[in-house]
Amino acid sequence: MKKTIFLIFLAICVGLPFSTMGAFDAHAGTVKLTYSNFFPPGHIQSKLAEAWCKEVEKRTNGQVVVEYFPGQTLTKARQVYDGVVEGISDVGFSVLAYTRGRFPVISAVDLPLGYTNGTVATKVVNAVYEKFQPKELMDTKVMYLHAHGPGLIHTKGKAVRKMEDMKGLKFRGHGTSALVVKALGGTPVPKPMPETYQMLQKGVVDGAVYPFEANKGWKLGEVTDYCTADFSAAYTTSFFVVMNKDKWNSLSADNQKIIEQINKEWIVKHGEAWDASDAEGIVFFLNQGSQIIGLDAKEAARWKKAVAPIIDDYVKKTNAKGLPGGEIVDFTINTLNSLQ
Repeated sequence: MKKTIFLIFLAICVGLPFSTMGAFDAHAGTVKLTYSNFFPPGHIQSKLAEAWCKEVEKRTNGQVVVEYFPGQTLTKARQVYDGVVEGISDVGFSVLAYTRGRFPVISAVDLPLGYTNGTVATKVVNAVYEKFQPKELMDTKVMYLHAHGPGLIHTKGKAVRKMEDMKGLKFRGHGTSALVVKALGGTPVPKPMPETYQMLQKGVVDGAVYPFEANKGWKLGEVTDYCTADFSAAYTTSFFVVMNKDKWNSLSADNQKIIEQINKEWIVKHGEAWDASDAEGIVFFLNQGSQIIGLDAKEAARWKKAVAPIIDDYVKKTNAKGLPGGEIVDFTINTLNSLQ
């Protein structure tokens, strides 16, 4: 009896490491990543980010699994990039302009160059990145970049029909959009997009500058009454999707190749999504009883001239940093003109 018990005990002791090792081996090839995004879960850009996570897991046959954290639940919008560098999250998606001055090369894309759609803006920002390979982004592994459609003036209560109507009005804006507001005579209030609805609702600001999509995607059409379609002075905002370098290097070469292919596909998806959501934003905005105001050719030319110094100032400041500001702007404008 004692011998039988001993043999059973021995079998358990010998077998246990093998069973444990088997479970370990089954998961040894799996890399688990966390992904931080400031967009709310229901926004199309958030849905695309989540779809990217699922596509990575699918195409790597479960060897790379990504846990998704939307709506600033892991890091706040302004903290996303540093969060990736520091390893708080492994992947991050946010706005480059939330850290003003940190990304001088890519910020050329955000200038008020008269953008007409997100597909073009997305192609431009990726072209600039590929051309100049800016050191400012080298502390992460860039998955891809994208950019929204034309950023336009939206107001609550008061219509802006000419530039003089901007005077005395406060607008939520950040980065280049804040510069645009100031150049046009308004007062910028720099805050991230997630705070905009409440600011408008409570009257902290009189308006905001953003693309049509935000009227539905962020529900801003509920708290604004007018949009001034100032396409001649329209800017864009560049977004990043980046990965922690150590995490990227921990992936196998095969899985890196798979993810890079997915990234190329998602660039197209994001550009198309910006345009589709702009169209939905227009419908949503108009259905609230709001009004879109056009500018005649003469007034549009005035707005374009008013924001031109922003571009000149960018060149001067970028040159002062030892970067080819003029070359960057010329490349950006030429790329934009070839696509629009």
